[in-house]
Amino acid sequence: MSLKTLQINFELFADKFSKSELIDIYKNILLPRLIEEKMLILLRQGRISKWFSGWGQEAISVGVAYGMDKDEYLLPMHRNLGLFTTRGIPLHRLFAQFQGKPLGFTKGRDRSFHFGSKEHKIVGMISHLGSQMGIADGIALGNKLKNHRKVVAVFTGDGGASEGDFHESVNVAAVWQLPVIFVIENNQWGLSTPSREQFRCEKFSDKGIGYGIHAETIDGNNILEVIDSIRYWKKKISEGEGPLLLECITFRMRGHEEASGTKYYPQGLQEEWSKKDPVLQYETFLQLEKILDEEQIFTIRKEIKTLINSELEIAFNAPDAEFDTLKELADVYAPFEYHETKPASDAKREMRLLDAISDALDKAMQKHPNLILMGQDIAEYGGVFKATEGLVAKYGKERVRNTPLCESAIIGAGLGLSIDGFKAMVEMQFADFVTEGFTQIVNNLAKIHYRWGQNADVVVRMPTGAGVAAGPFHSQSNESWFTHVPGLKVVYPAFPSDAKGLLLTAFEDPNPVMFFEHKALYRSVAEQVHEDYYTLPFGQARIVQEGNDLSIITYGLGVHWALEYARHNPFFSLEIVDLRTLIPLDTETIFRSVIKTGRALVLYEDTYTGAFGAEISSLISEHCFKWLDAPVMRVGSLDTPVPFNAKLEQGFLAKSRLGTAIEYLLRF
Repeated sequence: MSLKTLQINFELFADKFSKSELIDIYKNILLPRLIEEKMLILLRQGRISKWFSGWGQEAISVGVAYGMDKDEYLLPMHRNLGLFTTRGIPLHRLFAQFQGKPLGFTKGRDRSFHFGSKEHKIVGMISHLGSQMGIADGIALGNKLKNHRKVVAVFTGDGGASEGDFHESVNVAAVWQLPVIFVIENNQWGLSTPSREQFRCEKFSDKGIGYGIHAETIDGNNILEVIDSIRYWKKKISEGEGPLLLECITFRMRGHEEASGTKYYPQGLQEEWSKKDPVLQYETFLQLEKILDEEQIFTIRKEIKTLINSELEIAFNAPDAEFDTLKELADVYAPFEYHETKPASDAKREMRLLDAISDALDKAMQKHPNLILMGQDIAEYGGVFKATEGLVAKYGKERVRNTPLCESAIIGAGLGLSIDGFKAMVEMQFADFVTEGFTQIVNNLAKIHYRWGQNADVVVRMPTGAGVAAGPFHSQSNESWFTHVPGLKVVYPAFPSDAKGLLLTAFEDPNPVMFFEHKALYRSVAEQVHEDYYTLPFGQARIVQEGNDLSIITYGLGVHWALEYARHNPFFSLEIVDLRTLIPLDTETIFRSVIKTGRALVLYEDTYTGAFGAEISSLISEHCFKWLDAPVMRVGSLDTPVPFNAKLEQGFLAKSRLGTAIEYLLRF
């Protein structure tokens, strides 16, 4: 065979590598190929349940990992086995992961490459393509703030690059000039959909000018070119040249996953690309250059196969997962041992709810130098409700950051900051807009500790609720969306003193906290609040009014509705329980109150059907039934969107039906 028969031009880059390095690269690209050969056999034998093939794409995974420093984060996807192996992850643990065994990285709770390893600086994907890119932004931001001159590399595919997360994350990286490489594995098919049905541009590097960043297209099957490009751009990016869009042209030789097959490929396409096989072509190049001969190649292959088999035996012999309820529940949240901080003095001043939030943010920024605030218009403008007004002057724009209009990427960046050792707060301009970041919250923030032990030290502030005639897109009570998701904590204060203490606890807690702040209460309720730093525990309700005839279980604006009704009807002995936090929920206080009064009314602003109040009602019925003198009642808002007209809104809200429900229960 002559050099002219090679389909990949390794010669252009070979002189940049020593002989020993060229051999080392061969061992690294061969390892994932031989592992895959073995895994395909095990898949047919039923010893693993699923396989996403990287056959023909190994040069990208191995090349990127090889070109990055060992202490730089990588965020891979389905077909990046070579990234894990090049990073030196023990093969027996990787194989155990494929089998769903505790010896793997997720204790059997997730599959294939859906895991991360803090030790190896890898953050695994979830099934929602593109959502890992915002996380990469956050890690890169952390590197930039630390001035570490480190770079992050995150992978996506040509199909995944159609997701909104792709645009959001690349744009954020461009605006903030983050040290991140966006690696696009253009294998020309999104499952069965060809590129011509995915995008119209000729190549992805054409997109660079639109984002104002560097972009380059390279041969993704040429491992030497991949390594050389990574090393070249990594140096430039670490020196402050901002992000890179790196398109790697390749081809997926096997199905999206093995069950889907490749019947949709045009005849002859696989055969044509097989001529550009990155492993065999590189092996041939080394032989032609007399760097390796057939005997040496045989020896290397034999050694790798022996290693694979021995590591597989360890994985096969490892114990299978055993279900343990307590262990499963214990891993939903990162450990947090609450220690109360009491005010250092008796100094108090009158604060509205908004003032208490602002003061808590200020105190938290002082207490936690690694806390970063992010949100739309939160810097000089102070946010639409002015909760962050003045903070940028005190702490600078590095820590108080205006963001582009992209909730998903920014929440993802909050998680990335947490992975990089920071604390993050993300302000939703309105709680309604959180839908744009839903995947990041319910699938990344909420599940990441349960999956592979990484905490998400992120607080998402949620200006929420109706009563201000703001219409259907600025008035929703959406706390119930999140109480349903294991892994999130949900806080909903009704008073300024609670808001301050609970928000400061939220910043101490290493878990993701959804912190709801009612817009109608921001400036309408005030009380004397300690000026010093103090915390309040999650999961402790407060009885704001004692009574004997009826327990009203409520939170947020509902607390004030109940208090107002009680003031106007002093002849009723009403006990009002302010939950303060929904997750964790203080069932002990709820049950004690209901057992005392014998009657329970659950009041909430959310629409009636499917709200968290229904869960509370169910718990009371299950645990307090024998003490009840009447059925448990719920009072929620109408099952309609929130209307704009003030009179229509008043009729919509649960408050309009509160009195009737109370009187019915007391007569029962």
